[in-house]
Amino acid sequence: AAVKDRAPKEKKILTVGVVTKPFGFEGVRRMRIAELGLEELQKYVDTLIVIPNQNLFRIANEKTTFSDAFKLADNVLHIGIRGVTDLMVMPGLINLDFADIETVMSEMGKAMIGTGEAEGEDRAISAAEAAISNPLL
Repeated sequence: AAVKDRAPKEKKILTVGVVTKPFGFEGVRRMRIAELGLEELQKYVDTLIVIPNQNLFRIANEKTTFSDAFKLADNVLHIGIRGVTDLMVMPGLINLDFADIETVMSEMGKAMIGTGEAEGEDRAISAAEAAISNPLL
């Protein structure tokens, strides 16, 4: 990583990396390069959320094109990032602010992210179960 990449962490600015790992079909060389990049990136972020593209095949089918698979990966990243920001800006039963997010994510290391939504009487339990049983994790 470049020297400029060190600045946020040195200045105690919360830094979260959200990245994908290559699909298996992209080859061993590309995966090795990605792993080395992740090791280096981990040094410069508080929290690193890694989504293995290979896990997208758990929700894809034989009609899913390469283009669609990459769109699925992008959508997973979008949902993950949106989930964190929504915690701060969307009204809810328990309202969080940036300080709360910073407390949880500072110096976290590697992390996983799952989202779940539910309605009805047992919605909290159902949403939590959906989040932790996400096939992309």
